[in-house]
Parts: sequence; structure tokens; C-alpha cells
Amino acid sequence: MNYYAEPIARLINELSKLPGIGNKTAQRLAFFIVNMSNEEALDLAKAIEGAKEGIGYCSICGNLTDIDPCSICASPKRDNTAICVVKDPRDVVAMEKMQEYKGLYHVLHGTISPMHGIGPDDIRIKELLDRLKDGKIKEVILATNPDVEGEATAMYISRLIKPLGIRTTRIAHGIPVGGDLEYADQITLQKAFEGRRDI
Repeated sequence: MNYYAEPIARLINELSKLPGIGNKTAQRLAFFIVNMSNEEALDLAKAIEGAKEGIGYCSICGNLTDIDPCSICASPKRDNTAICVVKDPRDVVAMEKMQEYKGLYHVLHGTISPMHGIGPDDIRIKELLDRLKDGKIKEVILATNPDVEGEATAMYISRLIKPLGIRTTRIAHGIPVGGDLEYADQITLQKAFEGRRDI
């Protein structure tokens, strides 16, 4: 039995397709949207439409952008001898918020995952290797997630780059600032220990 009018039921159904949005949250959002003023609801709809129509992928790095190439790839202020390889565009945002890294990026749009049928040809590894051919890049920083797929992807890419004579590094993993050793799992502790440095 459907408890909602068809337009609300449809809105709830569409909202529940978003990641992290369960049925209860979708219901709350749907009722919030229905109770918005017409102007606010139209602004939301236009923002969604604008994002869908106005955003694409940078032809160089694969990041989300409204111009091509993106502002990072086009900037003369960036260090064009370093490329940081990340899984998806959200990782670029995380790295940029750090305000330490001034090089370029390469977005893979996934990681190697045989269990999910994702192989090296399904992500943007070939495009990365093409970017390394001109000899300008001196370092590739592998910043994929420290999970099984991220580690496998980093190892695979590092093996492809090694023969090119380009320095290949991996971001350190370990205990977060403010974290307690007693709550860290064995792999996290191992990575933290391996990544130790002089002080």
C-alpha cells in the first residue's frame, strides 16, 4: 500500500538512490523539499541541472571541471614535474584542502578490483602513462586509499612506472593525529611503523 501521493513517492524513491540516503532520510528530504517555497525548490532544481550540464572531466587529469583544461592543469603556478595519482575527484579536493601539495593530479576514476570486474584497462592508467612520456614528470605520488584495492592499484602502477626512471612514492599511512594506539588495528599500526621517520 502506498501511503504517499504519487509525486512525493516518486521524489522519495529518487532521493533514496543517493549514496548514504536511506528511506527515512529520503522521506525527510522529500517533505522538506515539498515545504520549500517555489523559488527555493526551483533554485535547487536549477543547481542540479546546472551541475549535470555544466560539469565535465578535464581532458588532461580527469578531475571534475567546468572548463577544459581544469584550473589546476592550466595554472602556471603549479609544479608540473609532479603528479599525484588519486582514485576520484573527491580526493583532489581533500589534497587541495591540505594546502601543501602544489603539483598536478591524475584521477583514475576507480581502483583495480578483480572481485568487481574492474581491471587496469577500466581505469585511467593508460592516460597516466601517456602523460609521463614527455619526460617532464620527475615524481609520481600514489595517493590511492589504504585498502586492498588501493594498495593493489598503487603496486600495479609503480611496477609500470619503475622502468621509466621516474621517482614513484606512496603517501604514508598510519595512526591519525589524536588517535590512540590501543584502538588501532594491526595493519594500521604496521603501516605507521613502516612509515616512521627521523625527528
